[in-house]
Amino acid sequence: MTKENKYDLEERLIDFAVVISDVGEALPATRLGNYLAGQIIRSGCSPALNYGEAQSAESRNDFIHKMKIILKELRESLISLKLIERKKLYKLEKVLEAKDECNQLVAIFVKSIETAKKNNTK
Repeated sequence: MTKENKYDLEERLIDFAVVISDVGEALPATRLGNYLAGQIIRSGCSPALNYGEAQSAESRNDFIHKMKIILKELRESLISLKLIERKKLYKLEKVLEAKDECNQLVAIFVKSIETAKKNNTK
C-alpha cells in the first residue's frame, strides 16, 4: 500500500481485495485449499464492491446496513486468513500482513458504523 492510499478507504479496500485474491490464487489445489480459496476471494473482494454501494446509499439506515455487510465480510476474511495461517497454506509474512490490514479495516468500519448510528439519532 502506498502512503497516499493509507487514508483513502476505497483504495485500501481495493488493495486488500488484490492481496486476498493473490492469497486465494496461490492456495494448494486440495479440498481445503480450494474451499478456502473460493471463500476468501468472495469475502475479501466483497468489501470493496459493497463500499461502492454504500457510497450511493438511499438513506442513513441503508448506509449503516451496507457498512455492516462490509464489516461481516471483513471478519469472515479474517477467520479465513487465520485458518490459512494455522494450516500453513501460504507464506506466513504475507498472511500476517493481510491479517493486519484486515484488523485495521475492521476497526475503521466498527468506528464508522458507531458514528453513523450516533449521527442517525440526531
